[in-house]
Amino acid sequence: MSNIQCRVEECHYNQNELCQASTIEVNAMVKDHMVSTTRDTSCETFVPKVKMQ
Repeated sequence: MSNIQCRVEECHYNQNELCQASTIEVNAMVKDHMVSTTRDTSCETFVPKVKMQ
């Protein structure tokens, strides 16, 4: 099991601030792909939690 921290409370894969996805995909969000900060990246593995009503 990997130890990938996740602080996105709304993500289905986040359990106790650890990502439980079997694989993850992180992409550059800038056109030239010259990433310099975390804001230039995006976790494509994100799946919203289903809210119980």
